[in-house]
Parts: sequence; C-alpha cells; structure tokens
Amino acid sequence: MSTTVRPSASQNTSAPGNRGNAAPALSGVLRAAARDSKLKGLVTHIGAAQLAIQGPDAVWPFAVGTIAQHAPVLVITATARQAEDLTEQLKAMLGDEVELMPAWETLPHERISPNVETVSQRMKVLRRLHRQTAGSLGESETRIRVVVAPVRTLVQPIQDSLGAVTPVHLAVDQEVDFEQIQHELVERGYSAVDVVAKRGHFAVRGGILDVFPATGELPVRVEFWGDEVSDIRPFSVGDQRTIPGVELDEVTVYPARELLITDSVATRAGELAKEHASHAELADVYHKISEKIAVPGMEALIPSLHDGELKLLPEFLPDGTHTIVLAPAAVERRAADLKETGEQFLEAGWEAAAMGADAPADGVAYVSVAAARRAQAALERPWWTLSPLGMLDSDEGFDGDALLLDYDAAPQPRGEMEAIEKMMADIRTRVESGGRVAFAAPTPTVAARMLRRFHEAGIAAEAVGVDLRGQRGIGRQAASKATPDQEPAPKKVSIYHAVAHDGLVFPMAGGEQPSLLFLTETDVTGNRVEAAATGKRKPAKRRNRVDPLALEPGDLVVHDSHGIGKFVKMTERTVGKGADASRREYLVLEYAPSKRGGPGDQLYVPMDQLDLLSRYVGGEKPALSKMGGADWKNTKRKARKAVREIAGELVQLYAQRQAAPGYAFAPDSPWQREMEEAFPFTETEDQFNAIEAVKSDMEKPVPMDRVIVGDVGYGKTEVAVRAAFKAVQSGKQVAVLVPTTLLAQQHMKTFRERMQDFPTRIAELSRFTTPSESKEILKGLADGTIDIVVGTHRLLQTGVTWKNLGLIIVDEEQRFGVEHKEHIKSLRTHVDVLTMSATPIPRTLEMSMAGIREMSTILTPPQDRHPVLTYVGAQEDKHVAAAIRRELLRDGQVFYIHNRVKSIEKAAEHIRTLVPEARVVVAHGQMSEEQLETTVEGFWNREFDILVCTTIVETGLDISNANTLIVENAHHMGLSQLHQLRGRVGRSRERAYAYFLYPKGEVLTETSYDRLSTIAQNNELGAGMAVAMKDLEMRGAGNVLGAEQSGHIAGVGFDLYVRLVGEAVEAFRAMADGKPVDGREEEKKEIRIDLPVDAHIPVTYVASERLRLEAYRKLAEAQDEEQIEEVLTEFRDRYGEPPAQVTNLAVLSRLRLICRDLGVSEVVATGSRISFSPIDLQDSGQVRLKRLFPGATYRATTKVVVIPAPKEGAGMRAVALRDVPLAQWCANALTQLAGIPERDIRGGSAPTR
Repeated sequence: MSTTVRPSASQNTSAPGNRGNAAPALSGVLRAAARDSKLKGLVTHIGAAQLAIQGPDAVWPFAVGTIAQHAPVLVITATARQAEDLTEQLKAMLGDEVELMPAWETLPHERISPNVETVSQRMKVLRRLHRQTAGSLGESETRIRVVVAPVRTLVQPIQDSLGAVTPVHLAVDQEVDFEQIQHELVERGYSAVDVVAKRGHFAVRGGILDVFPATGELPVRVEFWGDEVSDIRPFSVGDQRTIPGVELDEVTVYPARELLITDSVATRAGELAKEHASHAELADVYHKISEKIAVPGMEALIPSLHDGELKLLPEFLPDGTHTIVLAPAAVERRAADLKETGEQFLEAGWEAAAMGADAPADGVAYVSVAAARRAQAALERPWWTLSPLGMLDSDEGFDGDALLLDYDAAPQPRGEMEAIEKMMADIRTRVESGGRVAFAAPTPTVAARMLRRFHEAGIAAEAVGVDLRGQRGIGRQAASKATPDQEPAPKKVSIYHAVAHDGLVFPMAGGEQPSLLFLTETDVTGNRVEAAATGKRKPAKRRNRVDPLALEPGDLVVHDSHGIGKFVKMTERTVGKGADASRREYLVLEYAPSKRGGPGDQLYVPMDQLDLLSRYVGGEKPALSKMGGADWKNTKRKARKAVREIAGELVQLYAQRQAAPGYAFAPDSPWQREMEEAFPFTETEDQFNAIEAVKSDMEKPVPMDRVIVGDVGYGKTEVAVRAAFKAVQSGKQVAVLVPTTLLAQQHMKTFRERMQDFPTRIAELSRFTTPSESKEILKGLADGTIDIVVGTHRLLQTGVTWKNLGLIIVDEEQRFGVEHKEHIKSLRTHVDVLTMSATPIPRTLEMSMAGIREMSTILTPPQDRHPVLTYVGAQEDKHVAAAIRRELLRDGQVFYIHNRVKSIEKAAEHIRTLVPEARVVVAHGQMSEEQLETTVEGFWNREFDILVCTTIVETGLDISNANTLIVENAHHMGLSQLHQLRGRVGRSRERAYAYFLYPKGEVLTETSYDRLSTIAQNNELGAGMAVAMKDLEMRGAGNVLGAEQSGHIAGVGFDLYVRLVGEAVEAFRAMADGKPVDGREEEKKEIRIDLPVDAHIPVTYVASERLRLEAYRKLAEAQDEEQIEEVLTEFRDRYGEPPAQVTNLAVLSRLRLICRDLGVSEVVATGSRISFSPIDLQDSGQVRLKRLFPGATYRATTKVVVIPAPKEGAGMRAVALRDVPLAQWCANALTQLAGIPERDIRGGSAPTR
C-alpha cells in the first residue's frame, strides 16, 4: 500500500532502514565503503558479460549496492529467507530503490492460491518496472535500482501483461466513479465482505469504502461525497474504528491475484470447460472461472487462460541490468530440486490439492537456471556470480574474469564478556588513531544500549538519525548533527538504526580515507536480529466473548425472559396506523408450540432489547422452551441456585486471596530495565499490555492470579521471563511449572539466555535431572541459593521446600492432572500465580469471564508470522512424500505425528522408504531420558530432517526451522490437541503447512468431522480463543465445572450461565464488603417502549443484516449516556452521518436508561393515551400527577399511570406529538413524577423546560 501522510498527521516512522523521506540509514556508510580500492575495482568491470566474484557474505550487500549506483541489478538467491534478509540490508543503503520480488509459496500445481501479500508485492514490482521501462515514471516516483529474488521467482514464467495492470489509486479531492472503483477492486482479486478483516477484503457502506490493500499494514476507510473522495484514513481491524491522528492523502491498492478474471479470461474458461467435459473436476474449475468465481489454485491454469506470452523475470527489467547470482552452486541445486518436486506434485494429483494430470499446467512449471541465463544472454546483458570465499563455483562454460573481495570479518565476541572487553579496547585504539566505526542497531533500544556501553568504555560515540528520546540514561549529548547520508565521521563510533547481519573491515588501502570498521548487533551479542516489528498487527478485540452476530437461521439463542428459541430471521414491521405509523426492525425467534402438533410459537424481539439475547453454547441440542411456560423459570431458578454455590466457593477463594497478606514486589529496578531492553524483538502491543498488567498485579499487596492467553509462539514466555526476573529482584524465588520435560528444557534455555548477564541462579528439575542433581537442586531451593527453578510436576511432589517462594508460573495449565491442579490451587491464596495458555481450559475461560481471575489476551502475531496453511484429507503415500519433499526443498524440517508407540518404528521405516534422501529419527515418551534428550537435541541442531514422534511434541518444541506438520489418524485427536500440534509449525517467517490426515475410506464420526472442520476453518493467526470456545460447545460443559454443573449450563447456555455466575459473585462480593443485598440476583428486565417514533437502522444506511444486528446490539447494551455517544461516534466513523431514524433510536436508548433508573418497564402509546408502569405513587404523588397532567389517572392495584397524549398547536389544528418531541415529553413526565431533575435525551445533557 502506497500512502502519503498529511503533514499534520502523527505517524510512527521508526522502522529500521529507510524512514519516511529521510536518507536511508546506511547510505553514508555505503558511500564510504564504495571508496575502498577493492569495491572501486569492482566498478571497472561494469558491462562485462561475465564476472565471477568471490567474497564473504558480509560484503555482498556492499558489493551489490556499489554496482547499483552504476547499473540496474537483479540479485538471485537460493532461498526466500536469503532474499528477504538481503532486501532489508539493501533498503537500509538504497531505500525505495530496492524491491523484493517474492516467489509464490505454493507450488504451481497445488490447489492452493499464493498468499495475497506475496502476489500484491509481485504486482507492485512489475508495475514499477513497467512504468520505468516505458519511461512513464512520475516526478515523485523513484526508479528501481535493485530487484532481489529467490531462484524460485527466476525459474517460474510470468504473464507478460501483468506490469500493464494499473493499481486502484485514490486521492483526496479526486473525482472517481464510485461503482467503477468497486468493479475494479473485484477485477483485481479483492473480495467484497461485510467487515474488512484480512488483506484483500473490501466493504461498501453508503458512501464509505473500506479496503485492506494486500501490501498494506492497515486497512483504510475512504469516504466519498458523491463521486469525490473527501477523506482517507487508516482503521483498526479489531474494533473497526479509525486510528486517531492519522490522515492519508492517497492510497494505492495493488492487485491481489495474478490471474485476473477479465471478460476475455471468463470467455476462454467457458470454452475450455466444454473441451474438458470428460474431466469433471477440471471442467468444474473452468466453469466457475467462466462465471467469474475465483477458485483456489486456479493460477495453475494461467497457461491455458492467458492470451499473451509467459516471460521470465529478466525480460521485465530495464536495459543494462546486471544479473548477480549469489552462491551459484546452491542456486543451481535449488532450481533442480524445485523442478523435480513440482513434477512430483503434478504426478501426485492431490484429490483436494491439485488439478489432475489433464491440467494444461506445464507452462507455469519451473524452467532451468540455464534457460533463464539464455534469456539474459539474448538481451545481451551481464550474468555475474558472487560466491563465498573459498568456493569459486562458477559453471564449466564460464570464460569471464574473476575478482577477489577478500575482506576481514569484524570482531565477533558473540556475547562472550572477555571477548567484548577486548573488542572495546580495539575500537578505542582504532578511534583514537583516527579510524571510523559504524554500528548498525536493529532498534532504538539497542542503539541506546550500545551508546551507553561505548560511553562507559570511554569511546566517543554518537547516534546518527536515531530518535533516542525517552531511552534510559541518554542525555542531550547523544543528539548528533550528522545525517545518515554523510559518511561516518573519523575518531568516533557512529550508530545507525538499521538491520545488518555481519560486520567487516574496509582497510581503505591507498590512505586517502581512514579505515572503516562496520559492526552489527549479531557480531557483538550473537543475536541474529530480525527487523523490528513495524506493524501488520491484528489489533486486539475489545471484548472477549462469543460473537453474538454469527447468527444463521436455525441457530439457537437464549432470551432472558423466554428461554431457548431458534433464530428465524430479521424483519421490518410497521407499528401503529395513519399518522402514528412508524417502521421498526425485529428478530423473529421460534419457540416450542403451545398446542401439541401445532406450529412453533413466534416471538418478535424489538432491536432495543437485544441485550436480553445471547447465542446458545452448550453441549447437546436442547429442546426449545415454551413461551410463558414455567419450565424456563424453573430451569433458570435451579441454575441460579447451583451458581450461588459455585460463586460462593469462587468468592471465598477470591476473598482469601484479597485478605491474605500477599507480597508487594518492588517497582522495576535498573537491572530489570536493562534485561528488558536486551529483548531482541519489538514487543507487540498486546504483549506490552500483558507485561504491564502483570507488573501492576505484582506490585499490589494482594496475591496475583492472572491468565495470559496467547496463541502458540505469540510471546507469552517473554512475559513470564520478565515477571520471574522482577520477583528475583525483590529477593523471591520463582517456580516455573511445565507439563513436559521437553518444554522444561526449552524454557530453561530461554530463561538462561535472557538472564545470562545477571547473577541469577536458574535450575531445571525434570526426569532428565539425575538423582544427585535433584538432591542438590532441592537443597538450593530450601536454602535460597537457587532463584528460579523450571520443572515438571516433580516440583509439586512432597519434599520440595522453599526458602522464599514468591511467584509460580504455570505453562499450559490444561495439560496437568486434577491433583496437580488442586495443588496449584491451594498455593494460589498466598503466592502470586501467572498462568499461560494457548487454548485456555474451559474452567479458566469461565472463571476469567466471570471476573474471578484476571485475563490478558495476546492476539497480535509476531511480525512476519503467517497463518498455517491447513489441509485435512485422506492419507496417500504420494501426497505425504510430496509434502515432505517440498519442505526439504527449502532446507526445512518435518514433524510426522504417529501416536502409537507400538508401531512407530514401522511408520518411520515407511517414511524412509517414501523419501530415501531424508534423515529420519524417532521420538516417544517411552524412550530413556538420555535417548529422548539426544534425539530431540539432534533434531533441534538440524542433524535430522524428519522427526517421527508421538504427541510428545504437542507442547514445548520451539523449532523455527520445522514448518511442515503431518498428523496420521488426526480424527482420533481432541480439538485443543490438534491446535497445539499445529502451533509447532509456522513459528518463523516461512509459510507453514499442516496436514491432518485420516485413513483412506474411513467413515468419520460426526464429532471427528466437526473437530477436523473446526481446525481447518480456524487457521487464522490467534485462533486459540475461538478453538477453546468451539471445544466448549462441542464437548458440552461437563468439563467446565464438573458434571453437576454441566446440566445447568446445557439448560441455560454458556453465555447466560457465565452472566449468572458473574451476578452471584457480585452479590457475594457486595456482602463481603458490607453492602446491603436483598438476596435476589437482579433479573434483567424487559423494558418495552412502544411510541410512534420512527426508530430503526435503515438498510440504506447499513445494508448488511449482520452489521445492523451488531449496531442494534451495541445501542441496546449501552449502559449510560457516554456509551450511547461512543456508539454514535462509531456509527459516524464506520457508516457516515446517521439519518434521523438512527438518532431517534439513540433517543429511545436514553429514554430506556431513565426507565431503568426509575424501575419502569413499560412506556406505551395506545390511541390518545400514554401509559407508564410500574410507578408507585403515594398520595402526594397522585396529587402532583393531577396537577401536572390534567385528565391523567392512576391505577393503584396495577401501578399504571395513564396520561392523555400531548399535542402540538391549539384547537382543531392541534396534532399529536411524535418522534423525538414525544420521547422527550415522556422522559420529562417520568422525571417530574419521580421528583428528580429533567434530562435532555435529544443528544445533550442540558435540562429542558
């Protein structure tokens, strides 16, 4: 997404490398390096047809950057990861003149379409190249000097016309055809939806267009005034609200698909559908495309549907482009593997993931590197290679020159304290003798830390172009007048905000310039740093509750007063007659028939009563309630009674914790801040909020009981590390409790790495610990010499005594047995407890929803994390082999789950037969500790390609290089287990694949089918919460609170049950606090307002039924004037200025608030009278009624006040009041009768007369 921010807007531009319009961070460093004699020598070869360059990896970005200043460059790498890394480093030197041309992460013959972000980035690059070669670049557009691509992009043919496809460009004050823009978005592969949640989505509401550009970090809201663009602003996916303070001048939306279904493509597909009629599956795909329906994987059919030619990437680049192949032997090998695996996939003919052998897909199959080289030679353009030192691996036909760039590596202490001190001494000497040092810091925090370190070592240093405001211990002396486009100054260290991986020394032979040492964070600490996360966030949802809007006809809902009914439809009705008529919208619910054999009774629920409804979540399908029957009241009464018992128990636990003299941990120490600053990634917003919440709890003198819910790999461990370190800083011991030995090892490694610079003593207690080690550790816990212990349930056994236990961290609580959970529960009342879970167990979910345990949710995926592509289907050998080979092709590893120890060796042998070249190893829980440890460590260290194992890997194995998971007999596993297993892959930037397989021909039970379809559908990042709720719905609530509660939950539904628990808890808490409680939990009252007020949400304002339902619900749930205003502000933002009917709806909401406060449940207009009930009027009140409203009557037995309807005007011309004036009159009547000040309900709070 190309966007321009208005000067007034505030926007965070702290991404490393190129910030805004400033010079790229390392542009001056590149200029200085290019003066070195060896790189100068490289420039003299520009234009040579062939050149073999040899040099260390660290010099590659500098070599490419130097050449790019004289000629366009195409760089080819062996893998996608290398291409991304190199692009990032080159962008820090050349900014927007560098583009990554990514490869599809799918193989051409799979029935999976490439990721929209990948496609959009490719389309953006092709568009820029097209405009550049056609000479049509605008004044503000930069030329591309460098295109970086993995070999996979080089060897896959591309449609020749893609560069000519114009993106959709919108700018403020531009006049466009609103209908045409929608048509163009659909043509470019964008999907029209109700709510924009993913890249490649757009939604239209009135004159507002929401679109999530596939290359964008945030979706944008474009507001039109007629056909003129009046406003463009980014918004958040989570709450669909505009992000305050940021306005955009323009937005460019690049296509999200490479096969664009134009009219000619649709016509051609129709013809091919007839041609291939004998191949039903293929014909069906063509038929769908002919009707302009996008089909997953249809890109495989590009050769048959595209009118023009297919070309290779070099043919799209400008004249004079130098192709530079990095590590050519690896590139050639990768290309050959790609070709072979692509053919295997086509041959495998995936039933649900390929087109079948008849597919004319050969055209998109991979070509050889030699073919790409011939294409470059035909254009008379140079083809160079750049190899690591000592590996001059050019091919036999090479007859060009060779060049050696033999630079020395920078010092690499990699975290060793002695080596760091030596490096500091060397740098001091270098600086004092006039040398130059440039340091690349991946984040401002690292820049500040290194600046402090250099100053402490007495070395002159400055931060160039880095904003260090707010960084600890950084004074004004750090502000530098130097800019990134200037060469590093002599006699000091210049620190830049950029990502680079390896440093080196430029000797600057010839003596014109002082030597230059280029250093990176990786050199100093050993941390291989990824780019700082700059966004691509999935913002946190504001409320953790079941989406009430996902209502389909037939879904069960619970009405507070009437019980369980079935949702039929939404409908609009006219209320009243003649002048009193007004339009209202209702939800129609069906209940059990009142007469046996008759049709079900129907209830019309007004939209202002939506807060009385919740979606039914329970185990079994319950019977529908009878309207007006006693059954529902009895069910609810019994549930209330049961709930009181459990609420009492929960509150007792809560009260014990509140009363217990907990320990208030000290505020953060300088060491705490230093340890946190060393975190090699940027915290996501959710992660930061969770950390702050935990610290705040710990600093209170009440024992903490907080649950951190976050999907696998979302950074929960870092929250735990910081909490543990904080506890140790206050002199307390920490127990980290994990369900498996493997997880214990993993946490041990993380805790040790994060605390290595501090005197913290950490130990591990698990079945890998020898008896003598265990004895030593137990002694250390008792005498306080051990600060943190990571262990399995052995920590809960008798004989473990603590000197000063202050914090327990429980990871994956759902994996512990009942006794262990009870043991943890007993500790809760006197120490702080932090629980972490990816799919919280229903009891935890329920307790946090009822407000007993605090809950923090981490919904933001770490940067560059993609959802796991999930495939569910029957198992076939050729599919398994192809899936494994695809992973090996990118140097990755595979988890193969076979959950029976008895036959696991046989399964492993079978895999060895299928993929003979793979290194296969077996792991299961019955192996000896030593054997298991050795095996897993070997897999960790990449000594094996495939780990055939039981579900022992379900928690804890964090192997970022393993990105394919294959699960045999997935239909036998539980839902949260499947979700946990899937969480083992997709933990790096690579696209991950999960295959959940069942035996061919197996007939699945309904439960198994439900489980597998849930896991296939919930494959978005952060789906753990959805999976937990679905698990609850499928298993029923038997596991929530034990069997005795399960019936009550089934009876009233989970949502209402949780509310009842919450209400009972509040009542008990009020009693504990000494507040008066009348013993009856508050029943939610139906408030019926039936007045001639035209109050509804017109379809012309919000077209989607689902969104209208959401809007009604938000207003119905508003608890005060402020919340009503907040809802109206949201409406304006999302849908435009609300029409009168919607503001009338808000007026009625305010009237409802007055009724609620005064205990009035009905305000009804009938004919010429308006009745209010129940109103309790004493004698004096009845006198006031007669005085204020002549003709009014009061029925004491039913507590009904009846007042003649007010009129406007006099005599024959008087007309009955309606709409807002009538609602305001009713509000005034109620406040006057109650003897309280009047309230203006028209949209302000000023008193009215």
